Amino acid sequence: MKSKDVMTKDPACCVGSDTVQQCAEMMKNHDVGSMPVVEDEGSRRLVGIITDRDVAVRVVSEGLNPRTTQVSDVMSREPVCVRPDEELDQATERMKDSQIRRVPVVDEQHRLIGIIAQADVATQGRDNKKTGEMVRDISQP
Repeated sequence: MKSKDVMTKDPACCVGSDTVQQCAEMMKNHDVGSMPVVEDEGSRRLVGIITDRDVAVRVVSEGLNPRTTQVSDVMSREPVCVRPDEELDQATERMKDSQIRRVPVVDEQHRLIGIIAQADVATQGRDNKKTGEMVRDISQP
C-alpha cells in the first residue's frame, strides 16, 4: 500500500502570515489538530506545520497574543514529509521515528498534496499489529 492510498487529499492549509487565531479557527472548522503551512495558496509549497500543541505551548503558555502572532513565528519549519508513492510502511516508520501523529505528503516540487494522520493508518491500514506499534512508539515520552 502506498502513502497516496491512505492520505487525505488537498488538506486545508494556512500561510505564514496568517495569525495564530485565524489558523486555530481553521483547525476548528476542519476538525484537525494540525495545519500545514504553505508559501502561498497558489504554489502550495510546504514551508512548515503548526499543531494545536504548538498553539498551546508556543503561544498561550508564553503569553503571546494569538490575534497578532503570525503562524510563521511559532510553526515548525522543515517538517518531516513523505512522497505519495512511498510505501505506507516507510511513512509509518518515519512517523514513529519522529514521534509525529501527522505527516504531510508532498510532490517532487515540495507542493502539499495530502496528509496522513495516525487515524488514517489505523482505519485504512491492513496490519493491525503494525498500527498498534506505531501508536505505541509515537506516544512514547
